[in-house]
This record gives sequence, structure tokens and C-alpha cells, in this order.
Amino acid sequence: MNATCKLALAMIVGAGLGGAAIQGLHAQAKPPVYYVGENDVSNPEGYAKEYLPLVAVSIKAYGGRYLAAGKPVGIHGEPPKARVIILVWDNMEQLMRWFDSPENKNARKVGEQYARYRNFAVPGVAQ
Repeated sequence: MNATCKLALAMIVGAGLGGAAIQGLHAQAKPPVYYVGENDVSNPEGYAKEYLPLVAVSIKAYGGRYLAAGKPVGIHGEPPKARVIILVWDNMEQLMRWFDSPENKNARKVGEQYARYRNFAVPGVAQ
């Protein structure tokens, strides 16, 4: 076999192995997890001054990111009456590390003086 054929064969094999490796990496990637909160705020001033700064620092420290926060607008059906927040995390394990963290538990104790909470997680979809 001449050098050109060997080089062409090596390139084809290399491309095949590279493609297989990329497919394996894509298969391992987990979709993000979305944390949705309905916070029924009874004292907006205390909530904003005492709770939000604490929880925002803890969310960032544990890798979460805010996507949306505020009063929902109805499009079809009755929207929640409470303030809604949507956070995104890389995976459920990361979200739960934050949720169970001392920082979040401390923030939640403060926040419970000013609001009632209904929170849940929704798995994202692989893209």
C-alpha cells in the first residue's frame, strides 16, 4: 500500500473515531433543570430587603442562574397570583446541593417571615 492510501485510510479512521467520541459526549450531557417558585409575598419591603439579597448570593454561589422573576401574565387560563421565579441549574444534583445548603436554609428562614412558598423542579429537554 502506498503512502497516499495509508494517509487516506488513517484520515477516514480518525474521522470515524472522532465522530464516535463526540456522540458519546453528547449522550453523557444532561439537560438542565428548572426550578420554579411561586412566592406569595405578604411583606414586599421585608422580602426585598432581607430575603432577596441572601437567597441571590446563595443561588449564585451554588451555580444557579435567574431566568425570570415577577408577576405572571395570563395567556391561557388563570395565572398564579403569587410572584413567580424561574432558575436554571446544570443538573438536579447541583440544584439539590443549593436547596439543602446552610445558606439557602438560612435565607428561607428569613423569607418565611415575609412569604409562603410553593417550589418545584422541571427537567429540561436535551437540545
